[in-house]
Amino acid sequence: MPEHDGKHQPDAESRRIIERIDRESASGGISIVERTKGHFSAGDTDPTDPIEVWGTRIGRFLGLLVLIAMIIWVISSIVGKG
Repeated sequence: MPEHDGKHQPDAESRRIIERIDRESASGGISIVERTKGHFSAGDTDPTDPIEVWGTRIGRFLGLLVLIAMIIWVISSIVGKG
């Protein structure tokens, strides 16, 4: 009978791993749009400190602009070499 238990052990472990992935990947019902909106509106900063809130908003917006500029630069350099 121990051979039979050995065959079911990987199945149980696989189910346990899949359940763990489901728990870790659950976003708690928050959509990606709402999470992005909260990120760019500096929802994770101290709301009583307006300097910190606006500084975080400006920094995140500038970071997004730099990312977009870099993507455009990479695409234009790839297309330009073709």
